[in-house]
Amino acid sequence: MVPTVTSPRQVLEPVRRCHRRRPPRDEVAVSETITDRETGASRPHAVEPSDDRGADLGYRPFDADNHYYEAIDAFTRHLDPRLGSRVFQWATINGRQYPVIGGQVFRGVSNATFDPVSKPGVLADYFRGNPNDDDPVALLRDHEPIRAEYRNSDARLATMDAHGLAAVWMFPTLGMLYEEALKHDPEAVTIMFRAFNRWLVEDWGFARENRIYAAPYLTLADVDWACEELDWALAQGARSIVMRAAAPTTASGQVAPGHPSNDRFWARVAEAHVTCVVHAGDAGYTSHGYANDGFTTDFAGVPQPIRMLQLERPIEDFLSSLVCDHLFVRHPNLRIASVENGSKFLGGLFDKLRITARKMEGWWAEDPVETFRRHIWINPFWEDDVDDVIELMGADRVIFGSDWPHIEALPRPLDYLADVAHLDEVTRRKVLLDNVTELNTP
Repeated sequence: MVPTVTSPRQVLEPVRRCHRRRPPRDEVAVSETITDRETGASRPHAVEPSDDRGADLGYRPFDADNHYYEAIDAFTRHLDPRLGSRVFQWATINGRQYPVIGGQVFRGVSNATFDPVSKPGVLADYFRGNPNDDDPVALLRDHEPIRAEYRNSDARLATMDAHGLAAVWMFPTLGMLYEEALKHDPEAVTIMFRAFNRWLVEDWGFARENRIYAAPYLTLADVDWACEELDWALAQGARSIVMRAAAPTTASGQVAPGHPSNDRFWARVAEAHVTCVVHAGDAGYTSHGYANDGFTTDFAGVPQPIRMLQLERPIEDFLSSLVCDHLFVRHPNLRIASVENGSKFLGGLFDKLRITARKMEGWWAEDPVETFRRHIWINPFWEDDVDDVIELMGADRVIFGSDWPHIEALPRPLDYLADVAHLDEVTRRKVLLDNVTELNTP
């Protein structure tokens, strides 16, 4: 069986930087009953034991990167069945269910139903340098039935209590992958994500009990649609929106996200004072022959470390284009958060921006790095060195995210406390709580 993989960095070799090992965690100890939305049946919900490692903080952290595993009908519940063959439907092939997107079988995720699914954070040590020399394929074969909190907001709130979290930003898993597969038909892209967003607000809400903040997915494949969808999402209480790090494909070809033709969308975002999150996903990038192209879930076969070196290209291109195209000059209240895209690109990008500014004197009215720092927040990979990111961005622009419950996530969100324990109290609170709270406040 090919293991389930749910984010672009899961196809990469481990970062060879070892960190302190984590203590073992207790097994699930408590059980509640949760009603399954799809079947109406009651089923037991295992509640994790409380994580009291944050008790001395005096506050509960706000996790800026949590995920749900989409319900089977997430893309079809509100989709006109007559459009299934053009947009999205399911197919059973050799006993396994696969999404069919735009009439093509999507194999980017081998287990798109997520039942069973690998455990949260099963690759955590692997991404910290693989000190045990584990075989990632073997780790991923340790499956369990899907947990209620992956698809049920009541169960997720109970899990957040156990994890010691005040609130979370909640993002798609499959939803970050599907635009690329359908980009040849921009209208179909908007139809698919309109249906998806209606499912999202129905199952999760955009501000559930002011603790779970699920972000609707928006695309600039059609700027008129994006404006209408944004207005709808704001009326439903959305505090943030999410898109992938890619120049959208429109009916007339690709257009840079910061192009003036998109200004009416960005003006609405800035006026509403909601944060646009650019989250890792399938950006459609090519390795130009240096490695196999396409999003993949397969850890088996010959390693391709070149893909690790290319991992942060999409977010570097996306964010730098916003600065180069003067988006923040035209919309000075705009806030962008990069989530689960890494941070190693920052130093080199800042050097290149300053060199370019010297070569193109007059293009920017100020240091472009200062523009970048004013408008952009960075959620580094949890295995990145947070001190490096703070030095580059400033303590006010770094946000904590665990990526829970993905396989490359922290097994429990507060595992991150060990990585920020050395920070002074004010800086630590900014990273764990204050910065994302500011971004989440209209």
